[in-house]
This record gives sequence, structure tokens and C-alpha cells, in this order.
Amino acid sequence: MNNPGLRVCSFESRKSEAMQTLIERNQAIPTLVHSMDEIPLENNEQVKTFCEKLFRDEIDVIVFLTGVGATALLEAAELYFPREQFLKALKKIIVTVRGPKPTVVLRNWEVPIHYSAPEPNTWHEIITVWDQQKFSVTGKHIMVQEYGKPVEEFYDELRQRGAQVLPIAVYRWALPEDTSGLRKAVHATIQGDFDVLMFTSAQQIVHVLQIAEEENVKDDWMQAAGKTMLASVGPACSEALQQAGLSVDFESSPPKMGPLVKDALQAAPEILAKKR
Repeated sequence: MNNPGLRVCSFESRKSEAMQTLIERNQAIPTLVHSMDEIPLENNEQVKTFCEKLFRDEIDVIVFLTGVGATALLEAAELYFPREQFLKALKKIIVTVRGPKPTVVLRNWEVPIHYSAPEPNTWHEIITVWDQQKFSVTGKHIMVQEYGKPVEEFYDELRQRGAQVLPIAVYRWALPEDTSGLRKAVHATIQGDFDVLMFTSAQQIVHVLQIAEEENVKDDWMQAAGKTMLASVGPACSEALQQAGLSVDFESSPPKMGPLVKDALQAAPEILAKKR
């Protein structure tokens, strides 16, 4: 049974209404903080160059990391080339997806998927699937659809295996135009107003720390955050928290919002009792 009245701060931006409903349904008190905006990259020369290489059969593998990014890539490509030409070319190369969201998009396009990373759907699982099915990337030209920022460790691993990597950004994450909510949340954390800090992407952590730095309270925020329960949606998010010097108290499995909220709030009373 969840502990009623737990004060939860979530930095989910894209699905904030759904997150609020989930938190309330689990008898906790939500504070939703808009932490980042998704900025499309208009007139994207990277996309044009990629398409030209694709049409010349110079791309062997494409890796889709997100459904939103896959959709944005098609929309960007259509600024330069016919949709059918792009989709026809995709059907001629090896397609790898990171999880269920890009899978849905590719199926709607009727583009075959050759490899699909299982949960928790990180780049590590992409490598594992390739290895398990004895797919070698050596000598391959691999295009990777980025999701807001480069995935340098993935690129390094591919290059070490002898692949040529072509990352392509179709959107990026930016701080919201209005950062007042983030600033209030940073100071509220320091004041002890939250029991649980809930993160659903690595970029949220980057933005929270950026604002804390701008407010000259980063050390205070780090100390206060350490007294809360830090809940992460999955491995990539946990890794970002750990790299920032924070301990992850709870990681959702599977890495989805529903299990994150339900299971984190069930575990919260015991975790908080040990920390306080």
C-alpha cells in the first residue's frame, strides 16, 4: 500500500498530464515541472546529406532511437525529397530500433525491422542483440537518429568495432523559455518540500543542475536531493544521475512511467525511513 501524502516532484515535460494523473492515482501529491522543450531543427542539411547518401546506397544500417525522432526524420526528409523515395530506400537497408515507440512508427511506414533492442531499451541492448544474432558492424556505414543530444559512448563502441558512424540530429532538447518553474523546484527541494524527485530522462537532470548552478545553489541542491528519494525511469536516466554524483534510490523495470510511479511510491516509505 502506498503511503498517502508523499510529495512528488516530476520533471516530465512531454507527458506531464499523464504523469500528474499517475501520481494522484497512487495517492501522492504531484508537482509537475516543465524542464525542457523539444526544438525541431529546421532546414536540416544533415538530413539532406543523409538522404543523398541513402539514395546512393552508401548507408548500410540505420538505428532509430526514438519514435518522435523517427517521425521528425521523415518530416525533415520530406522537405527535400518525396516521401515514397525515402521509405523505399529505407526498405533496402538494415533497420534497428531501440524499443517499442520507434517500432510502432516503422510498422506504420511498412518498413521491415531487422533488429529490436529489448528492455530496458538502451544502446547497450542494441549491441547485445547484434552480438547474439552474430551481426557484425565492421566496415558498415551506420546512421544513428539522435534523440536530443549525441550518444557518444554508443558511437565510440561502434567505431571500436570498425563501423563508420553518421549521427543525425532532427531535434534537440532546450531549456524552456520560461524557467521559473525549474527555479522554484530547485529552491523547493532545498527547503525540503519534496519526498521524491522523479526523473524520466537524462536531459532533465542536466537542466536541473544547470538552473541550480545559475542560482548559485548547486551544492545546496545536491545535498537536499540526497535526502529525498531519487527515482529513475531506467538505466540511461540512472547513469546520468550517477554521473552527476547522485545515488539512485529506485530504478523502474520496465522503464515506463506507469511502473515507475506505482513501484517507486510503494518503495518510498521504506527508502525514506532509511535516509532520514
